[in-house]
Amino acid sequence: MLLENKNAVIYGAGATGGAVARAFAREGARVFLTGRDLAAVDVVAKEISAAGGAVQTARVDALDEAMVERHLEAVAETAGTIDISYNAIGIPQQGMQGIALTELSVERFLLPITTYTQAHFVTARAAARRMVEQRAGVILMHTPEPARAGGSLLGGMSPAWAALEGFNRALSAEFAQYGVRAVCLRTTGMEETATIDVVFGLHAEACGITQEEFRAAIAGMSHRKQATTLTEFADVAAFVASDRAVAMTGTVANLTGGIIVD
Repeated sequence: MLLENKNAVIYGAGATGGAVARAFAREGARVFLTGRDLAAVDVVAKEISAAGGAVQTARVDALDEAMVERHLEAVAETAGTIDISYNAIGIPQQGMQGIALTELSVERFLLPITTYTQAHFVTARAAARRMVEQRAGVILMHTPEPARAGGSLLGGMSPAWAALEGFNRALSAEFAQYGVRAVCLRTTGMEETATIDVVFGLHAEACGITQEEFRAAIAGMSHRKQATTLTEFADVAAFVASDRAVAMTGTVANLTGGIIVD
């Protein structure tokens, strides 16, 4: 198994976080799932446990420095190491996407930029502190294709994702010399997620077309004419987090199906 004897902490075990948690567990990792809503986290944990995986849950707000530090310290004491950290938090998209920049308030524009960068900094910093000491570890992030490609009616989301990719490179530049890798996984919008249903609805309404028409237009931009799936994303995440990808750091694993060419 790719991740046997690895300990993985996941923040926001919802759609992408849950898919990655399941893939990590299948590959032998012990997964520590966190979120502000324990009910949602527990659903994923029960599935992993039923499949024979090792899993623990905790209520953690990824924006809260003290809470993140306390939780990681407890995980380290229990498991011994922090091998993988993946931040998959999300925020509601209503009032942020599907609105022209000229009509967007400063507050709504800045909300995703400040929220995503703060949460990823807090969790990555906490993980890096421990990974540097143990001389090994992987920090993963997820950034949809607008991090690199231009797109309209995205508000502050595109700058927020671009900031994460820049932060990813900074983490690698500082800590890869100590065996700590940082990698972003870049995808299209994944159609199986509830967030994309909301986002596509907002954009379709703004464009005056149906949600299915908007969905088809976005999928048609890729070379293979389909969106990244959660399974595809999670399988690559498991590989990138494994020792087989030890040379990958400070970079992006591109799963956009050709929409973005690096």
